[in-house]
Amino acid sequence: MSTLTVSVLGVGLLGPGLPDWAVGAAALRDPSSWVDTPTVVPPPQRLPATERRRAGPVVKVSLVVADEAVAAVTAAGLDAATLPTVFTSSTGEPSNCHALCEALAAPERMVSPTRFTNSVHNAPGGYWHIAVHSMAASTSLAAHDASFGAGLLEAMTQVAATGAPVLLVAADVPYPAPLDAKRPTRDAVGVALVLAPASAAGTTLCLQLVPEAPPTTCGHEGLDQLRQGVPAARALPLLQALARGGASALVVEGPPGLSLALTVTAPVFTAPAA
Repeated sequence: MSTLTVSVLGVGLLGPGLPDWAVGAAALRDPSSWVDTPTVVPPPQRLPATERRRAGPVVKVSLVVADEAVAAVTAAGLDAATLPTVFTSSTGEPSNCHALCEALAAPERMVSPTRFTNSVHNAPGGYWHIAVHSMAASTSLAAHDASFGAGLLEAMTQVAATGAPVLLVAADVPYPAPLDAKRPTRDAVGVALVLAPASAAGTTLCLQLVPEAPPTTCGHEGLDQLRQGVPAARALPLLQALARGGASALVVEGPPGLSLALTVTAPVFTAPAA
């Protein structure tokens, strides 16, 4: 395929020892400073209190990182309500899946309407678009361990096709027992990128699909364990390249038999001051 090229306008990050992009960028630049602490998911400020109580973990993680990425571009005049979105997750909403399985195994087989509403894979996209009053297009997808790569490919393709910015959100959260024995997911991780048509200035990201190749690592045992332990964390080498700046090349897992060959040209990428 031909090369896809976009600009990266905003970044959101949440994960173990990575509470936001500002702290996460510093840790990714210097992995020796990273402290492996459990992910703490702050309340999504976009959601009213009632909706926050109803929303599951993957929705909350998705909205928190989406908010951070969009906050970086609102000062430049981009309105969250106008952004098409791509939401990707390998796990979806595991706690809901577990609860529905329990309900269906019970004699009464009673399923909560709220549980059912939140069980669909596009729930994070739905919550986001309602919260920002958006009627822009939204895509939700999953591709097992390659879910981040599939989402990045989809989002960059949309930017190339439409010439308009796109918000990409990847999020995964752990399964409860006994499902976790079949699909271990180490912790909650969320990543968001606002992508736009390439410009001469700022951060540029290029993508080519290539035959399957070994993925780029983070060069740090703990971060590499996180990268391998959570599908959304497959984004970490890309975020590391953005944080360090300069020019770099890396490989991210793609669809079966394929990989995403990425090249990044960036200044040192940090979140705007609060």
